[in-house]
Amino acid sequence: MPPSHDDWSTRHSVQATARRTAALVNSLAEERPEPAAIAEVLLAHGEPAPLELSAEDVAAMRAAAVRLREVFAAADTDRAASVLDSLLREGTGRIRLSSHDGTSPWHPHLDSDDDAPWGEWFLASSCMALTVLIWDRQRPPGGVCASPSCRAVFLTLGSGSERRYCSRRCATRERVAAHRRARA
Repeated sequence: MPPSHDDWSTRHSVQATARRTAALVNSLAEERPEPAAIAEVLLAHGEPAPLELSAEDVAAMRAAAVRLREVFAAADTDRAASVLDSLLREGTGRIRLSSHDGTSPWHPHLDSDDDAPWGEWFLASSCMALTVLIWDRQRPPGGVCASPSCRAVFLTLGSGSERRYCSRRCATRERVAAHRRARA
């Protein structure tokens, strides 16, 4: 039986939120991420304009990103689930439904309310998406690039062999470096 439109819509929404999570974890890994740069990432991933982030908002989001990175760094599904369980227990509220006062379809939230601070919202929405990915796929939702010169996190949404690198560029760079070391 093919998935219904609602199944596709929910899966697409979870994957879009997970993509936003990975992009923000990577952007917030900078030494001092600028609020304008983080706002650009949020806008690129569908948050409505105008967006105004303060340095305090970015600092709270950065703290959440450090914790979310642990999910991506988990060696296996059990560890990823354990980290997410801790984050859900310590950093999110009870599940609730919101339609943002009728401006969007009903959907689940784990933050305290529709006007939750950015750090709380980022942690809660990211935990929700990563939890659904683990539940749906029964494997970690992603990883951390194996290239020593790259710390980027990535999602593993497709099937196939386990990914080690965030991009083809990192994989190629490491293959070329290994080839050169072998020839030397």
